[in-house]
Amino acid sequence: MYDVSVHKGSQSVLFVPTHGDTQKGPPFRRLMVKQHSPRFLMISQLARDQVSEIDIETFLEMRSDGASLVVIDVRDEYETAGGFLEGAILMSKGILERDIEKLNISDDERIVLYCGGGFRSAMAAVSMQTMGWTNVHSLWGGWRAITSAGLPTNVKSQE
Repeated sequence: MYDVSVHKGSQSVLFVPTHGDTQKGPPFRRLMVKQHSPRFLMISQLARDQVSEIDIETFLEMRSDGASLVVIDVRDEYETAGGFLEGAILMSKGILERDIEKLNISDDERIVLYCGGGFRSAMAAVSMQTMGWTNVHSLWGGWRAITSAGLPTNVKSQE
């Protein structure tokens, strides 16, 4: 793994590698600091332990390896209004279980889920695995890692 996670009480800090010349700065930079309740962290950790969790470097490799890849943004609509990964399917964690089958994704399709930082996507990945999908991954660092890596993003048009 290329990220370093530190958990102090209810505070989570994710450090990701800097891309480029590390002589100009530290090899890692802080990506997120978020306050979460202890019970949320507990259930998130249980989910993270049950799923394949990938870092941004692995995700970049998956995007460029030529194999089929479905990417699902499980953040809420107010979050995706500010931007989302180009080509991602928008389906919030709140409706994922209800609506995922409408997409007709094969059970063995390679799927990467992301949220803001990686907790909700891990929980959503557990749901998908329970429903029968066998090749589901959660992106640790989520949207913050995507934007930090400079991947192409879109913003929803106002209708």
